[in-house]
Amino acid sequence: MLRALRNTGIIVIYQTPDLHVQWGQNVPAEWSSDDIAGKVDNQFMPAAAIERIVERKRAVLASGAPETLEFRSSVDDGGRWYDMWIDADTDDDGVIAGVVTTIVEITERKRREQTLRTLLREVSHRSKNLLAIIQSIATQTGRYSTSIDTFLDRFRGRLQSLASSQDLVTSSNWRGAMLSELVEGQVARYRGEDDDSVSLQGVDVYLNPNAALHIGLALHELVVNSMSHGALARPNGQAHLTSALNGAGGDGPPTLVLTWSERTNAAEMQDEKRFGSVALERVVPLSLDGKAEFHVEDDRLDYRLEVPAANFEAD
Repeated sequence: MLRALRNTGIIVIYQTPDLHVQWGQNVPAEWSSDDIAGKVDNQFMPAAAIERIVERKRAVLASGAPETLEFRSSVDDGGRWYDMWIDADTDDDGVIAGVVTTIVEITERKRREQTLRTLLREVSHRSKNLLAIIQSIATQTGRYSTSIDTFLDRFRGRLQSLASSQDLVTSSNWRGAMLSELVEGQVARYRGEDDDSVSLQGVDVYLNPNAALHIGLALHELVVNSMSHGALARPNGQAHLTSALNGAGGDGPPTLVLTWSERTNAAEMQDEKRFGSVALERVVPLSLDGKAEFHVEDDRLDYRLEVPAANFEAD
């Protein structure tokens, strides 16, 4: 049995009723560099757990009932985790002749559990953020909608925009999305994948999840508005989207500057204040801690969004 145990990595220790070791197998070298025969627990077991281990073994000697214990070899982050089972060894007359301790290392399992807990907290945090964004969109859309049908049409489009951006973020394991992918996804929803009426000119950066969702919403509003009143409402119409890094190479971090420009129908744009302009001027820049300028005059629409460096990564 001992030879078989040697190949499993399972730690097994047999102790007499006075808790002196009779034999042990697969005891880690960091616990004891020599044979543990004749030793007691405080001479080789991890100091961080010794009191609990001895207490459980004495309980087994007193009652004969098995005990279990999970312990860590050290209180610092480098400590390894173990599961311990303690059983009484009885003779033919039922008298306790010793204690058998079986120990299995579970460090990798504990690390996976910790990773899972971290991921669940992250998912919960991001889900709450997403719900807050949806709540804000619903409120603002309702405020600037004249009928339930108008509200549903606009709200549904904005939700689909968020879903499209969210798909990119999720596919990257919540790291974010490339700006170029975000533009392609938002434009393709209305114009088709082969449409070139909107193209990104300039630098391509990697947006963090929050920036991807809000810049995606801004692009949605610009595309939808353009298809109603602007360049995309006309055959062969073109909207111009550029990106640049301001301050690159200077003392401070660079700022991403996005600009959208097109010919539009200024009279129609001025008819009413809509959520689209509120999102572009207030919601999106505030969510990114950035700045925005939105101008419609002389049948021209210009939008400029400044995105601080904390929202993206650039090569």
